[in-house]
Amino acid sequence: MGLRRKIVLRIEELVLHGFPPGDRHRIGDAATRELTHLFAEHGVPPTLEESAEIRSLSGGSFEARAELGAERIGIQVARAVYGGLTG
Repeated sequence: MGLRRKIVLRIEELVLHGFPPGDRHRIGDAATRELTHLFAEHGVPPTLEESAEIRSLSGGSFEARAELGAERIGIQVARAVYGGLTG
């Protein structure tokens, strides 16, 4: 059985324009679930293997329409963050 590591990922600021403020928790919760899934499915990105702490990460930008819903937006946010970690 492989050794499991605990990873703590803290996102201090996430800027989303054009979404109702009331959706922020649902977007955040969906992003958390998707990031958990991505780490479980694809493993720890090399950048986290090389360094215990990353002070800043740009997940880039993407366009999404608010009518996609908070769940879908959260998934896109998580994939952008994970993509930023994988290079």
